Amino acid sequence: MYGTVAHMKVKPGKLADLVSWNDNFNRDRNPKGYIGEYVYQLDHDPNEVMLVVLFQDKASYMANAQDPGQDKEYQKMRALLEADPHWHDGEVVHSFLKK
Repeated sequence: MYGTVAHMKVKPGKLADLVSWNDNFNRDRNPKGYIGEYVYQLDHDPNEVMLVVLFQDKASYMANAQDPGQDKEYQKMRALLEADPHWHDGEVVHSFLKK
């Protein structure tokens, strides 16, 4: 698996809009290789979130990142943030989900 972790500062009062945008994005788009995502709201600041996005492999992730439709969606998300996200891309070297 491959993906990214993004640290983001949401504009005050816009967290529900970010969650709604994510729901719409995940319902309306289905990029090849996309597995899913998690959004964490941080304890120390309710306007700070961490976004974790997972793809099957780096090639799928990069194809999505270069898709003009993805940039259009990113711009919608970016309008809800105080600043650009800090992105941290990489290979998933371990995962465990208890069933």
